[in-house]
Amino acid sequence: MTDQPFSLAGRIALVTGASRGLGAAIAERYARAGALVVLNARDAGAVEIVRARIAAAGGRAEAAVFDVVDEAAQTAALDDIVARHGRLDIAVANAGIQHRKPLTEFTTDDFRRVVDVNLTAVWTLAREAARRMLPARRGRIIITGSISAMLARPTIHAYIASKGAVHALTRALAVELAPHNITVNALAPGFFATEMNTALTQNADFNAFVARSVPMARWGEPAEIGGPALFLASDEASFVTGHILTVDGGMTSAM
Repeated sequence: MTDQPFSLAGRIALVTGASRGLGAAIAERYARAGALVVLNARDAGAVEIVRARIAAAGGRAEAAVFDVVDEAAQTAALDDIVARHGRLDIAVANAGIQHRKPLTEFTTDDFRRVVDVNLTAVWTLAREAARRMLPARRGRIIITGSISAMLARPTIHAYIASKGAVHALTRALAVELAPHNITVNALAPGFFATEMNTALTQNADFNAFVARSVPMARWGEPAEIGGPALFLASDEASFVTGHILTVDGGMTSAM
């Protein structure tokens, strides 16, 4: 373990979906803890904004622009990270999408698109990260799940199904990779004020629902995911694996 609690000094971390929202917040927190963070998203301009922000704060970050559902591009990006830095210590499978429509208006293609991004791409990233972590016999794989895997709402059935599967996948991978000193854990965020939830944060009725349903009576701020994500990536979580860490202001604890 390091002398500095929660230090990621010298670690190489990949964060997908890092151009905004929770991914950007996780990446910035890792950089502050000393990691070199590889920022992934499809939009090069948006990634550059986050990279520049990290650099201005004294951190180290690089861009890896690719679509997570493009398996060949994903594999090439991980190969490039290892070729340049010698290893991959932390992989955060955070990229995800949402699609809101009543069941009878939801197309099969809509459903497949959500599952491809939120589940299949998470599995392929975990597989490719594990392949590169196994020789070192250490690593951290962290997946962004959701309290929606536990508490359902109308019109987001594909998202709920994908996140429920992600939670199950986390436990399965944790058991398989534990003998190799690779931990696999998930974050289960509640309602966070991110770009994905703009339609909800601008809805007065939904804001009232959040105030009623969340014991802390507010939306989470993206920066508030950084600490939990840092814990799971750090040496302090060396004996934590297969865990779903809920970060929801107490919502799933309330009746």
